Amino acid sequence: SLDFWKLLYVLLKQIHGGKWTESDAIGAQVRFVKWALWYHGYGRPQLQRLPANGSAGSRELLLAFSWLLHCPGLLEQLLARNRVQTGDQTSVCTCEDDLPESQEGTSEAGPEGRVDVRYLQWLHGRLRLQWCSLHAQHQEQSKLLHKIHLFTRGSHMDQNLGHFSVTEADLIRHPENCKQLLQLLESETTQLEAFLEWKQLEPVYWQWMETVLDDMAEEGNTCESQGADVEKRRLPEVTSCCPWAAKLAGQMDRLSRDLLALQEQLHQLVAQRKAAWWEKVATREELQKERFSATARKAQESIELKLRGLTSLCAPQKTRMHGLCRLVLRNKQPASKMAFGQCVSKEAAAAVSAAEVIRELQLREASLQRELQQLQQQCRTRLDGIAEGLEGVICISP
Repeated sequence: SLDFWKLLYVLLKQIHGGKWTESDAIGAQVRFVKWALWYHGYGRPQLQRLPANGSAGSRELLLAFSWLLHCPGLLEQLLARNRVQTGDQTSVCTCEDDLPESQEGTSEAGPEGRVDVRYLQWLHGRLRLQWCSLHAQHQEQSKLLHKIHLFTRGSHMDQNLGHFSVTEADLIRHPENCKQLLQLLESETTQLEAFLEWKQLEPVYWQWMETVLDDMAEEGNTCESQGADVEKRRLPEVTSCCPWAAKLAGQMDRLSRDLLALQEQLHQLVAQRKAAWWEKVATREELQKERFSATARKAQESIELKLRGLTSLCAPQKTRMHGLCRLVLRNKQPASKMAFGQCVSKEAAAAVSAAEVIRELQLREASLQRELQQLQQQCRTRLDGIAEGLEGVICISP
């Protein structure tokens, strides 16, 4: 059990980008493993009830390790993190993270569990300062990368790239660093060979895990009644024997029908609003043409953003852009693209242009602005209700 706790601790530390040492206490390792597994969505209470000294729970740890291999893709994440990067890359993510509603803040609370507003304001200011500093650093890095790509244009052997990256430019200036890069590539090759060997033996491992799950079911460990939140979670390779799978499928079908009905209502509402808008526009002939055209253009852009955001919610979920992209400088042509991965093949592998990413981010920004306005309105309504209950007090909004 101790060796298993240490193994999970080392692997999860690498995923979260932290540092680990042999001197870390076993209690700290156990707490971190429990927290990390819960963070990734592993809600099995038997694991959380294991002793903090790491003296028991080898079978539960084996089950958690298998879940990490299946759901979050533990090995794939480790390979991606330890990959040797020779190109200039940037992270692109247009996914919407769905945070669990049960998460609670861990900020400092005052008496009776109430949080001081001044402490929250201080945290907000500190976060905003760090964000501005990070944004300035990214801008400076982008300017330097653009200079390197521009000055080395036409020097690369690969015509799809056309320019050197920072690593390649550094190797040209300091050829002695090629040995270190070669060692890193050999280490990565060894890891990839081990991963291919694991893929060949993986079916045998999952067959063995089925016997482990059967033994645990016979012992009654998987038959305990769980809460509603825990029942929503599932373990890998046991979906066929879950009694609530059919009920969940029925709920998904009902939700799909409800979404289609809402989509039809949305189209009708948009048509009505559009007709009402044009009626109002027709009645205001006294407006100047130039001012009206500018106002109408802004309103049309705002409406298009809102409609695109609503359409993206009602339409089938498309593949979101997520992961690292290699930055490739292109002229302002239709073929200008920024390609995923380490290299760009002639078959035009998965690629995305910067304009496409900007459009996705604008849609996300418009959606967040609408959500912010709704929350602000709720706060105003709540404050007005509180102020009405105070007698003899005059509240002046800032």
